[in-house]
Amino acid sequence: MNLNFLPPDIRRAIDCLNINFLTEIRIRRGQPVIIEYRGEYAYINSFGVCTSANDAIRVYDVDGLFASIIADGVYAYAEQLKNAYVTLDGGVRIGVAGEYVTERGAITAVRCVTSLNIRIPHDIKGCALDICSLIEERGVNSLVIFSPPGYGKTTMLRDLARYLGRKNNVLVFDERNEIAAADSDGDGYLLGERCDIVRGGNKLEAFSCAIRTMKPQIIITDELYGERDIEAVKYASDCGIAVYASTHITDKDILKSMPFEYFCRLTGIGKSVVIYDKNFDIVRNYSGNDGDRRVAFGR
Repeated sequence: MNLNFLPPDIRRAIDCLNINFLTEIRIRRGQPVIIEYRGEYAYINSFGVCTSANDAIRVYDVDGLFASIIADGVYAYAEQLKNAYVTLDGGVRIGVAGEYVTERGAITAVRCVTSLNIRIPHDIKGCALDICSLIEERGVNSLVIFSPPGYGKTTMLRDLARYLGRKNNVLVFDERNEIAAADSDGDGYLLGERCDIVRGGNKLEAFSCAIRTMKPQIIITDELYGERDIEAVKYASDCGIAVYASTHITDKDILKSMPFEYFCRLTGIGKSVVIYDKNFDIVRNYSGNDGDRRVAFGR
């Protein structure tokens, strides 16, 4: 994973950490840089994690930093910026805060950037074992993984793609280029010999085209939200295709209205899951708690 776009002092701090446990870097103009590390938020200095905000690294020109990050592909990122993020090669996703330029109620650009949320992807083989166990017992059925942001939904979908692709033709609709995380040469995470990757467009149009042309048995996609996304899932289901997806929605009544047979709740990074059926009765409970994240400030 290439994090060379980071300022040298932040790179030195990251070099002192185990990258496998780093999930997020938050940069706010003039404020201490904060990371999520081992499921906790903490400050960093040039030697890694530190406990004092006074000793933490700060970045004052966030707008200039972001401009340098996208300098080689500003036009390529234009569509993504309408949703206030960019995804770099390798699946590193950067959320952007600043002045949102809008036209007719829709964001058209972001300028005067003041904050960046850099999310670090991981490839953890076997993390979807609980869902795979359900599939072994009950067969391939549409399932949505749900949790607040940052609990590892995309990582689990990546592992599911590999598992399901052993016996099925799997289409991965990678709208934000995070599941396969392909670079400009098309290289990314290895998802297996029976996975086809589609990027760009919206879910409804992509599903419609890909079902006709690629004939998938299973579709995997990330971050469902809104009526058109749900319509895309229903279209695939009507075509006899199972969908494995994720969503930030956690309201049970909204989830129950979606066209899925099973619902998988993540309880925290590296923690077990709870799986429900269509009626939201528990069919698997591997979790003993809700997995709320702790905060490490001042320790």
